[in-house]
Amino acid sequence: MELAYYSDYAVRLVNTEEPARSKDALTSVDAVRELFGANQQAARRTTEADVTRFRSVRGRLRAVFEAADGGDETLAVDLLNSLLLEFPVSPQISGHDVRDDDGRPDWHMHLADHPSNVTAGYAAIAAMGLAFHLTSHGVDRLGLCEASPCRNAYLDTSTNRSRRYCSDRCATRANVAAYRARKRAEADRTGLNAENTQPSASVTDR
Repeated sequence: MELAYYSDYAVRLVNTEEPARSKDALTSVDAVRELFGANQQAARRTTEADVTRFRSVRGRLRAVFEAADGGDETLAVDLLNSLLLEFPVSPQISGHDVRDDDGRPDWHMHLADHPSNVTAGYAAIAAMGLAFHLTSHGVDRLGLCEASPCRNAYLDTSTNRSRRYCSDRCATRANVAAYRARKRAEADRTGLNAENTQPSASVTDR
């Protein structure tokens, strides 16, 4: 499994909540299990207590994105280091059953967690994945969507560090809103100019 894949664990968890809209999708055991994707073995061990634990980790991961998005590089790193210390993992080389043309395993790095509960395991993988992304690409590659009121987290993988939105949908919505705002401003300026060019009413002296 690619190490970069693990950073998506953090994004998926953070984006289960939309604070500006007072929406929270992390309200049940099934919702937590969905975060694991294909890793159904870990998902099956989820209990009701993990719902609250996941929400706590989610808040701490969002704080990392908020610090990075706000330009506070040191704070983002400190917050992430705190998670790494609390939820450690053990890097291991894995080959699974995938083999190349020569019949050899497709060796790759794998993050093995040894959690006391499901939340600890997920948090360990999410934090380590985010750490790899941050150190490989830079803190400024962690962002929050600029399409108000979204603020979903995203990982900028663009070649020119130009990403500003979490999805094409938000980018389109923001562009449409900006276009309409420009049109309103132009209409206001046109109306103001028209008023300023109106001839003054003549006053007859008595």
